[in-house]
Amino acid sequence: MKRRMLGGTGMSVSEFALGTMMFGAMGNPDHDESAAMIRRALDAGINFVDTADVYSRGESEEIVGKALKGRRDEVVLATKFALPMGSDPNEAGGSPRWIKRAVDGSLRRLGTDHIDLYQMHRPDWSTDLDETLGALSDLVRAGKVRAIGTSTFPADLIVAAQWAAEKGGHHHFRTEQPRYSVLTRTIEGNVLPAARRHGLGVLTYGPLSSGWLSGRADPTRGHRAATAPQAFDLSVPANRTRLDAVHRLAALAADAGMPLAHLALAFVRSHPAVSAVLIGPRTPAQLDELLAGADVVLSADVLDRIDAIVPPGTEINPADNYLAAHPALTDPAARRR
Repeated sequence: MKRRMLGGTGMSVSEFALGTMMFGAMGNPDHDESAAMIRRALDAGINFVDTADVYSRGESEEIVGKALKGRRDEVVLATKFALPMGSDPNEAGGSPRWIKRAVDGSLRRLGTDHIDLYQMHRPDWSTDLDETLGALSDLVRAGKVRAIGTSTFPADLIVAAQWAAEKGGHHHFRTEQPRYSVLTRTIEGNVLPAARRHGLGVLTYGPLSSGWLSGRADPTRGHRAATAPQAFDLSVPANRTRLDAVHRLAALAADAGMPLAHLALAFVRSHPAVSAVLIGPRTPAQLDELLAGADVVLSADVLDRIDAIVPPGTEINPADNYLAAHPALTDPAARRR
């Protein structure tokens, strides 16, 4: 497994990172099988494991902790905070009060005394960045966290956070984790250039676009289709457009002599801003299939043909663009007197 540097963190990480959202009640409830998959990934050369407190309400972190016993030092371990962990509004977000509770919960479930990369899972528009960065810097100084990062931050907030850290004398966010695939390319025109400009490592998720690019004969059926049917509803015009693009990409992959999933993973890995690509298997068979594409490199011709199907910087279905959830757009009070 090839390695890349994770931005300015000084940490060397495998080009594939293992995402564990599917381990636990949200995906594979078999703890032993899930833990065996984590160890299988390590044996294959993956040294970067990513989880979150919200995945199956902590169950994923517990599985990761069990799997890494005796092998913790081999792994760059990442987890996330900020999404709701309970009905209390104070059990979420980027307030110092919650951050200091959340990290202790993650450390306990992971069975470790430190987290290599602690990421803010989503922006918290109600908490000042100075407050969030101050609390996270305290964790770094206390040795609980080695580096801090973000997930699904828009470009303007990435820049604002860098400025706030500089002004406040805080530790800087060193990474960003955005959604990125052949079908979801908006970040190419804003987030990825901002990350490169500020030296952030980029850990991308969703390279198979929730299964659309998995190579199944019918991509509208499967585990994700059952849990989020609206994203696969072919009565939605954008989903029909997406299905047409998937068929064209599958034909391109076949012409290039590779499975569609391998083309999709290699496409994301080809961007110079990307440090690592998260793969999120639910079963051992899925893990083995994804690992088999670790060394695939796309030619300039294939990349150009992909651009002809899905132009750079575009989204096939605008609803896939998680960055659109800014309060300036969703809260009428923010745009009306």
